[in-house]
Amino acid sequence: MKSVCVYCGSSNGVKPLYAEAARAFGRALVEADLALVYGGGKVGLMGVIADTVMAEGGRAIGVIPELLVNKEVGHNGLTELHVVPDMHQRKKMMADLSDAFVAMPGGAGTLEEFFEVYTWAQLGYHQKPVALLNIDGFYDPLIKLLHHTVEEGFMRHTYLDILQIDADPAGLIGKLQRYQPPTADKWAIRREAV
Repeated sequence: MKSVCVYCGSSNGVKPLYAEAARAFGRALVEADLALVYGGGKVGLMGVIADTVMAEGGRAIGVIPELLVNKEVGHNGLTELHVVPDMHQRKKMMADLSDAFVAMPGGAGTLEEFFEVYTWAQLGYHQKPVALLNIDGFYDPLIKLLHHTVEEGFMRHTYLDILQIDADPAGLIGKLQRYQPPTADKWAIRREAV
């Protein structure tokens, strides 16, 4: 593993511990010799983690659409900043550049990007780990909802197990490095039933 894609908020949230966690995760990435791939902004948690990685001597690769360069204030102090035409190209490039995906606290955009790569993992489009950095229980309601989807028969438990979860940045990186993708085929049960 060489790089980790991090999805997170373009704001800091209401609790100072979110920014503290972003700094801790940035330091943990550098200590593990992993590059940061992220949305390319210099505001909010995006800026905090990128600034930390750069200050610690690591590599930070940003990918930002033209429309958001000014809105999210594209970060010009990165190892690399790629400006792309739209969100589709942003997400594709971020996925192509990354060996793992982590969602930190964030809003609808963070969740949308997280769910896309999580779905891709379930469908077998990639074998990369997908994770939640669950700071102060931020993702507890989402985790509960995902368990509910299993209980209600909309997702197999195997695909819940894809998701790596930890509140500790270094602990989460360890889980990403040890991750083994499932061997089950999502569609095998349906084929056997036919």
